[in-house]
Amino acid sequence: MELPGLDAPQQSLLAQWAPHAVLVHDHSWGLVQTTVLELEDPGHGTVIVKAGGPEDHHLARELRAHREWLRPWVRTGHAPQLLAADAEAKLLMTQFLPGRLVEGRPAQDDPDTYRQAGALLARFHAQHAETSTDWDARLTQRARGWLERPHRIDAGSAAALRAEISTWPRTGEVALVPTHGDWQPRNWLIDEGTVRVIDFGRADLRPAVEDLARLARQDFTRDPALELAFLEGYGHDPREAGLWRRTLMVEAIGTAVWAHGVGDASFEQVGLDQIAQLLG
Repeated sequence: MELPGLDAPQQSLLAQWAPHAVLVHDHSWGLVQTTVLELEDPGHGTVIVKAGGPEDHHLARELRAHREWLRPWVRTGHAPQLLAADAEAKLLMTQFLPGRLVEGRPAQDDPDTYRQAGALLARFHAQHAETSTDWDARLTQRARGWLERPHRIDAGSAAALRAEISTWPRTGEVALVPTHGDWQPRNWLIDEGTVRVIDFGRADLRPAVEDLARLARQDFTRDPALELAFLEGYGHDPREAGLWRRTLMVEAIGTAVWAHGVGDASFEQVGLDQIAQLLG
């Protein structure tokens, strides 16, 4: 059976891994070169297949996360088990994880969801740490790189951003830990009250504060009780003022520029609003 979004080598590999699989649902977003398919296979049960396109960089990160960092969550049923993968073909298959997306459901407004998410993230961050002496320089490079791409940030704001970026530190020691990279309710599942985790295409070694940035601009702002519950679950507040502001600024710029590039006007506005708030 020909499946949507898979090229010929990927179709061939999947035919070896799950020869009798049938399509249940296409979960792909359509905005990035990643195909996400839910399949039913007699040999494996319900599985998720992810395939990357020619310019995709997410599958490599996701595969690294499965191989190096997800075991603490997989052991307790909080993340999916990797069943098969081929890095060169940009294809992987995992066991289906039960639950429904937290985003858009009552669980998104439940402090217990965030308490669980904080505890899960603390476990993830605690399994490894290393020191970087070039993270500040990399963060500066990312911010400047985003601003060099086409965007609709107004000229005054762009100038203010560049001026502040020019004052950022270039050296210093920063602790890096395994991070999810997109830690927010759209990547959490709720299953009979239990929070589980999906989508590791942005996983990488970064400062722990990076995993709080997207929550801070949306859910924490919407209801401070959610922030308090999250920090209770996490065990402490990892945000150091200087690095936290720089992280939020890069997140805001990246959101506005990336969303403009893919034509997502509503998400672009999220980034523009955050820039205005940071500069205000």
